[in-house]
Amino acid sequence: MTYRPPVRALCALSAARLWRSSPRARLPPPPLRTVCSRSEETFKPSKVAVVTKTTRYEFEQQRYRYAGLSEDDLKQLLALKGSSYSGLLERHNIHTLNVEHIVESLQKEGIEVRVVRRREYDEEMVRWADAIVSAGGDGTMLLVASKVFDKRKPVLGVNTDPERSEGHLCLPVRYTRTFPEALRKLQRGEFSWQWRQRLRLHLEGTGINPMPVDLHEQQLSLEQHNQAHRISTEAQRSTTHPTSDAVTSPHLLPVRGLNEIFIGESLSSRASYYELSVDDGPWEKQKSSGLSICTGTGSKAWSYNINKLFEETVRDILMIGREQTGLDVPLNREFIEKVTKEYNKSLVFGPEESRLFFSIREPIVNRVFSSMLCVVCVRSRCWDACMVVDGGTSFEFNDGAIATISLNEEDQLRTILLRD
Repeated sequence: MTYRPPVRALCALSAARLWRSSPRARLPPPPLRTVCSRSEETFKPSKVAVVTKTTRYEFEQQRYRYAGLSEDDLKQLLALKGSSYSGLLERHNIHTLNVEHIVESLQKEGIEVRVVRRREYDEEMVRWADAIVSAGGDGTMLLVASKVFDKRKPVLGVNTDPERSEGHLCLPVRYTRTFPEALRKLQRGEFSWQWRQRLRLHLEGTGINPMPVDLHEQQLSLEQHNQAHRISTEAQRSTTHPTSDAVTSPHLLPVRGLNEIFIGESLSSRASYYELSVDDGPWEKQKSSGLSICTGTGSKAWSYNINKLFEETVRDILMIGREQTGLDVPLNREFIEKVTKEYNKSLVFGPEESRLFFSIREPIVNRVFSSMLCVVCVRSRCWDACMVVDGGTSFEFNDGAIATISLNEEDQLRTILLRD
């Protein structure tokens, strides 16, 4: 497939435009508010749920446990795959020690703590807790956020393996080993609340199934994603959602996207066919490698890597421009670095900003939208496609299904900004 730069659009959200432009999903206009502010209160929860990640060591254990492998068998299998058993165990132990440090620090402050693994984490645990601590990396933070629907409930991320994980959504890494210091600052109110925007998803159309599939659990089953997704969704539909060709009313999906959603065929080599409507505008046919829609939080993640330019690319473009125009365009390293940096910087915006950013990956047929988008509607013309939220939750999204993606003030995630 010949490379073409992705089409990008950045939207500034206004309540009036959102209400006018979204009759399909009949969404109420969200009130505008200040979403990042200095805390005027202390952080003193009485009950905290600590959600821990599944380490790679635990993942491999669970993955092959169904086959009845012993620990020695696991060592040999990992060696055959080129993985280090001792290395995985070492990282697992580091994570475990840091989780214990977090729990002990909370308990010393008289806080009731429940430690839950990702498979045990559910809506009941969210309701029980006054606050939730994500003990892992960014992936764990995304999982934790996906089940929090009360915007008043704070979520705090702690990176439990800072030497191997970036943890952009977590506290600064020095607080991993000095978590009591972080707690003291939180209790004194020496922090700021940050309200991160999240994507709200409505699904309607023919033959839809709003039941989510956990991709992590499907990985443990050793099945290919598209096959597992089809088996799971067909089983769920047969028991809870009878098959019907009738057009359904918009269904609010039980998940919010903190980073992004991606829509495309399960088989990546197959082109994705879909139609796109912006601000209730006309449906535009698209054929591409898929569609990504992100928030400000997600603008630093996958979306950034889809769209960023490298210095070599910028240099080639400047050289062509120089040859075609005859202008004396600088080609020195400093200028190229500056242009590259400024362009890539323009791809990122604040997590609290009411904006959507969409990227059409490798468009084969596309038209550029001139309007500022507030609500994105996507109608599937795909054969075996999924709509994946934050890389962890998948929904069947085949021919006739319509997704409406928007922002809503009630969906903001309450997180903490704590400086070094």
